[in-house]
Amino acid sequence: MKSIKIHLSSIEDVKQFVNAASLADFEVDLISGRYIIDAKSIMGIFSLDLSKDIDLRAYCDDEAKLAAFFKQIEKFTV
Repeated sequence: MKSIKIHLSSIEDVKQFVNAASLADFEVDLISGRYIIDAKSIMGIFSLDLSKDIDLRAYCDDEAKLAAFFKQIEKFTV
């Protein structure tokens, strides 16, 4: 598992992030306060407070896959 902080500031950011997360063949969760949301769920993401940074947890043992995924979403990292 690897954890980072991201920030999604617009509807377009959310759409691009969900598209990238949906391509991952491993679990990706977003954590905001006491809520844990599947990062592949656009409706779930919109239920979060997007004015704050969000913790992302990716559950994958393959470092190459993780690196490729984090490269895709690097514009959202804080």
